[in-house]
Amino acid sequence: MNIPDQKKQSEQKMHKSVESLKNGLNKVRTGRAHTGLLEHVQVEYYGSMVPISQVGNLILADSRTITVQPFEKKMGTAIEKAIRDANLGLNPSTVGDVIRVPMPALTEERRKELAKVVKGEGEDAKVAVRNIRRDANNAFKDALKAKTISEDEEKRAQDDVQKLTDRFIAEVDKLVAEKEHELMSV
Repeated sequence: MNIPDQKKQSEQKMHKSVESLKNGLNKVRTGRAHTGLLEHVQVEYYGSMVPISQVGNLILADSRTITVQPFEKKMGTAIEKAIRDANLGLNPSTVGDVIRVPMPALTEERRKELAKVVKGEGEDAKVAVRNIRRDANNAFKDALKAKTISEDEEKRAQDDVQKLTDRFIAEVDKLVAEKEHELMSV
């Protein structure tokens, strides 16, 4: 067993978990509009599901409105339906060839609900990081049983992986706190 490779692999996986959290938090909307809210919306296009960015142009009209300019005129209703079905609490309307997606103002109650969602996403990311730590520690224990590493090497490797875990969990906490602050500021 190669301990440095195992640690590097664990660090990469933890980094991916944090990146996944960042992407998840970008989807949680604050009061402001940004095109990232719609990027994960899937639209049916000739029988297959594709990201909205492949069937239309996403444009930020102003701080509270996103517009979608379909590449094909007949895709307007499919795009509008996809945005409604995405469970984002958005109500698009078509004006000519353009679909306007206004951002409704967030109520205090909705902000608190979104803060809970953010905390849940953060907890999921922490669980993922801890699972990676567990897998690495199990690999070290297996190597110890197979006598490919010494007890000291195993202990040192587990300590290093724990430090990695602590670092990534602190980063998750920081991201969650920033997003909650952003949500609660009016």
